[in-house]
Amino acid sequence: MSYQFDLTLTQARDALKAKKLTAQELIKSHSEAIERLDGRLNSFITRTLDQALEKAKEADLALQRGEGGSLTGIPLGIKDLFATHNVRTTAGSNILKNFIPPYESTVTANLLKNGAIFMGKLNLDEFAMGSTNLTSAFGGVENPWKKKGSDKRLVAGGSSGGSAAAVAAGLVLGATGTDTGGSIRQPASYCGITGIKPTYGRCSRFGTIAFASSLDQAGPMARNVSDCAIMLEAMAGFDPKDSTSVDVKVPHYEAALGKSIKGLRVGVPKEYRTNGLSAEIQALWDQGISWLKDAGAEIIEISLPHTKYGLPTYYIAALAEASSNLARYDGVRFSERVPGKTLDELYENTRGTNFGNEVKRRILLGTYVLSSGYYDAYYLRAQKVRSLIKQDFLNAYEKVDVILTPTAPSGAFAWDESPTDPVQVYLNDIFTVPASLAGVPALSVPAGLSSEGIPLGLQLIGRYFDEETLISAGYVLEQAASFNHRPTLHAGVTA
Repeated sequence: MSYQFDLTLTQARDALKAKKLTAQELIKSHSEAIERLDGRLNSFITRTLDQALEKAKEADLALQRGEGGSLTGIPLGIKDLFATHNVRTTAGSNILKNFIPPYESTVTANLLKNGAIFMGKLNLDEFAMGSTNLTSAFGGVENPWKKKGSDKRLVAGGSSGGSAAAVAAGLVLGATGTDTGGSIRQPASYCGITGIKPTYGRCSRFGTIAFASSLDQAGPMARNVSDCAIMLEAMAGFDPKDSTSVDVKVPHYEAALGKSIKGLRVGVPKEYRTNGLSAEIQALWDQGISWLKDAGAEIIEISLPHTKYGLPTYYIAALAEASSNLARYDGVRFSERVPGKTLDELYENTRGTNFGNEVKRRILLGTYVLSSGYYDAYYLRAQKVRSLIKQDFLNAYEKVDVILTPTAPSGAFAWDESPTDPVQVYLNDIFTVPASLAGVPALSVPAGLSSEGIPLGLQLIGRYFDEETLISAGYVLEQAASFNHRPTLHAGVTA
């Protein structure tokens, strides 16, 4: 049944509806692949394979009756940041290692309503804090790709590294991710798949464990643009349980595929041509510009003048919110408790023992910028700069329809090459953070391989709630790039 691992989500959906394939066959083959490969990749924290096989039987009955939703019988993975009813949800942290939610997140409930079958909960950086997926309390995730002539383990990117690795390796046909500063787009680029961060407010945050509430946004990760379009339509929608959810109609995203982009105005921000940008990334970016130009798009140089302040602004605003959000994990109301002789000692023991170093670092920095005497100097100033960054995008969209940039400043690097200086790790998000601060939608598509044989991605950034144009332009890039490479570790490879 190895042919099943060559199917995209779109192809599998069509094969199921045409009764050329059963959901039980599809789920069984992917379950076997997870058992065979995930011991190496460590992309799953919790597997729900038995439950998936039972759901596959129900899916086959629905398909036989000509019923079912857009994802009936499709095996998906769920980032372990989404609460799933009666299934352990850890956020990649020891402090929630035994948390079993009595409720379902809105995003996962929407996917279930559309017939999706969950294979389990996927690994992530602890509380989504990281760019490598090496900060998880459940161990790091290995990228299924290898550099030429090397067997070194590569990072899968973060924080949605488990999602990216599982999709790239063919263990699932799609996965949920969350993006706070690039956590869907950067791992998608590192693992050679497609990922969309929708407009902030497009997907409900209810039931998604919070990192930075004004930035966190759920989105799909899959093999290609078509698959992401199908998933996003199923995931999105207004939710009265989320005060930041926006009541805007969800389009039929799949209809945007194949639309002409003749006359589309594509912005190229001069500030993204940073000093030290590798020749390979620059060449790929130029190639992307040529592909869009050949398809009839108009290329326009634009300026996003406050881009250089994006990273410091993000790491002040996000960490301040993280400090506030993670204050609830105190060992009193819920979370793993480490006793102490006094209440203060209980807090210290619980948080000191159960939080990892990166989470502690971010809580401390966030608490510092919110403290008396520093709130105005750091946090308020960062919010003002964030408004300027948002205005930069609004000004740009008076001249252009979408913006094209690289997704990341490099391809995936080896575990043992990960910088020890956290600031150097934070620089991985240099091209993704501005769109997150502005709340605009952005998409990463795999566009080529580096000289070392690892994937490199291109990013498209769109107008508010205009994911359709992103999908149309992304599809054009995808067709031009013809990225059909497989990683070394893949479910379809039996050797």
